[in-house]
Amino acid sequence: MSRLFLAVSFAFLICQPGKSATNAWPTYGHDGAGTRYSPLAQINRKNVSRLKVAWIFHTGDISKGSAHERRSGFEDTPLFVDGTLYITTGFSRVIALDPRTGTERWAFDPKMDLHLPYGDGLINRGVATWVDPRRAAGKPCHRRIFEATVDARLIAVDAATGKPCEDFGKAGFVSLRNVARYIPGEYHMTSPPSVIDGLVVVGSAIDDNARAAMPSGVVRAYNARTGKLRWSWNPLPPNESRPHWKTGAGNAWPPMAIDPKRHLVFLSTGSASPDYYGGLRPGNDKWADSIVALQSETGKLVWGFQLVHHDLWDYDTAAAPMLTTIHRGGNSIPVVVVGNKTGFLYVLNRDTGKPVFPVKETPVPQSDVPGEVTSPTQPVPAAPPPLLPKVAPNQAWGLTPAARNACAKWIGSLEYKGIFTPPSLHGSLVAPAHLGGMNWSGYALDSKDNLLVANTNNLPAEVKLIPRGSFEKESHDVAHGQYTAQTGAPYGMFRGFLIGPSGLPCNAPPWGVLTAVDLNRGTIRWQVPLGSMAGFGGAPKNDVPPGSPSLGGPIMTAGGLIFIAGTFDGMFRAFDVQTGNQLWSARLPASGNAMPMTYSVDGKQYVVIAAGGHAQIRETKQSDSLVAFALP
Repeated sequence: MSRLFLAVSFAFLICQPGKSATNAWPTYGHDGAGTRYSPLAQINRKNVSRLKVAWIFHTGDISKGSAHERRSGFEDTPLFVDGTLYITTGFSRVIALDPRTGTERWAFDPKMDLHLPYGDGLINRGVATWVDPRRAAGKPCHRRIFEATVDARLIAVDAATGKPCEDFGKAGFVSLRNVARYIPGEYHMTSPPSVIDGLVVVGSAIDDNARAAMPSGVVRAYNARTGKLRWSWNPLPPNESRPHWKTGAGNAWPPMAIDPKRHLVFLSTGSASPDYYGGLRPGNDKWADSIVALQSETGKLVWGFQLVHHDLWDYDTAAAPMLTTIHRGGNSIPVVVVGNKTGFLYVLNRDTGKPVFPVKETPVPQSDVPGEVTSPTQPVPAAPPPLLPKVAPNQAWGLTPAARNACAKWIGSLEYKGIFTPPSLHGSLVAPAHLGGMNWSGYALDSKDNLLVANTNNLPAEVKLIPRGSFEKESHDVAHGQYTAQTGAPYGMFRGFLIGPSGLPCNAPPWGVLTAVDLNRGTIRWQVPLGSMAGFGGAPKNDVPPGSPSLGGPIMTAGGLIFIAGTFDGMFRAFDVQTGNQLWSARLPASGNAMPMTYSVDGKQYVVIAAGGHAQIRETKQSDSLVAFALP
């Protein structure tokens, strides 16, 4: 039996629903397809109201953002395999836990430098695992745990002991820093790698807007046993015909999806640098802001589909791809589903990348910024409908007449011509803003009827380009937004959310929603507000409409439930899959800006969420708590 066959067979097993994976959560999205669906049903619609805290584990890893350290978050989604939970912390420590009690079994510390300028803060969202078919059970590194650390290293440790796998790279470590224009801290990793065909595939996270030519967003695959580089793929290859062409990034920072049967890896890519000025990167910037399919064994591009041309809005394809088979006109069609910050959801043929529902190249507003050449059109899907409402600038919102009038004056001062209004020198209203729409939170799927559930944000922002000669002189009021130099470009930039005098957004609520989409029909089945902004920041505690922005995605279970946290109010909730009715909630030690997971051990089902607050939202409380819930 060949090595390739063994590796593929194992990858196929962990990516398919079945007996071997019934109680487990073996990859970040539960399966290689990224469905985030568990077949467990002990906790269901009838009894979820009885859920109680079963145990809490404290990692001990919190940085307040002082002493030259970035602030930490705890955004991990644990894996559960072979009777053990595996988690990571914002300090990139890997910890193994007893799933019954949350008691630590071992911990591995890669001793990363906490003082580098990590733009996303100190966060790590999880690990991947692989069983070496050449190594017998009980031998060191029979099962490996892989982590891409925040300081850009790939590590492999023994799942049983936490000791580094000595035959992987240099004593268990592979450097990921050998990329074009590497800058410590600005180039880092937040998502878990993916494993397919005996290879570990790794993307990267790259800071926004610091400079025109940011580090390369190259994607790489390494031998899972030796750590030797197998292939690399660059979404934005060097443009030799344009010597003054300056850009970078286009990186695959969300988790990936894998199809072992087709030997394909599916990647979502982000925007090219810098986000808000494209005069130094003319053209569509392929394959930034795209979904691409790569051959797992070679890294060769099979197909690509770009969701945003010549991005000027930080409209990353931030959500992970998801694989399923939909049913239309009597046909079964294998598809990849992907959404982005625009709030648009695209359903593409998995073999060809062609849209299953029509996508029209739609004329969009054009830029008047000197040096900018806007894409004349953007690809807008006919179905499913946008998951966000259109912003009506003449309908400013506020709790009081004074707040409403202040918001109306602010909005009226900005240029706005609908979605894809480009940044301007005097200020543009960008809606949705860089928070989305769909962000890295992603979506979950019940494949029985192809019902997809996604959480989206509805929070516009002001974006303004500042000429280089004026940027250093302008007052940088960071309390109201973010100023970034975009060094090497003729403009710096400002971006800030439209938050009114009452501490609430200037656009009409809800500011966050949970939506169920019928993928077979391309229609929205239901949509409900998610969470609340009451008491957040300077907002009042009473009379605040429902709906909160959220960062941290949903999961679904065979018990007919959706579990999701992520909102500013620090609550963990369960919803009915069929109706969207909220059935249960519990307050967490801090906001749960992570995707939950569920598993069963000794006949008992647990639901687990990392509750750590958010690394970049200082109004949220911090914690180091991994919280497990179960029925009494």
